[in-house]
Amino acid sequence: MKKCSHSAHHTLTEINITPLLDLAFVLLVIFIITTTPIVNDLELNLPKASRHEKDPPRKANYITVESTGRTYLNKQVIESGDLLRHLVSLRLEDPDLRVIVRGDGATKYRQIRAVLDICQQANVAKVDLATEPVDRK
Repeated sequence: MKKCSHSAHHTLTEINITPLLDLAFVLLVIFIITTTPIVNDLELNLPKASRHEKDPPRKANYITVESTGRTYLNKQVIESGDLLRHLVSLRLEDPDLRVIVRGDGATKYRQIRAVLDICQQANVAKVDLATEPVDRK
């Protein structure tokens, strides 16, 4: 008498078609996406597009701090007391004022920090620090 009514090889005779269906659906989606529909079936006079000129980029203002502590605003020597007044007047002319702070490598951090504090007091939101890229050889 047999212990099992089914043979052990019964499951090997069935074909699992789930992966084949997945492949068929993926190929169908790819063919649907890559096939472009024909939309030129009607004669239309489409309007011409005009070129929109880009606005010129806004000029950045440079604050340079030398190692001696001398400060420049756009290549003009300026005293630290006058820097706040000049930045406020520039910000009133251009509310989207950009300032780039350039400091000599030997400049003390407190001098750069003082310039950043003045920019903050003048409500200049866009302040960047200029650096040189490191040579990686």
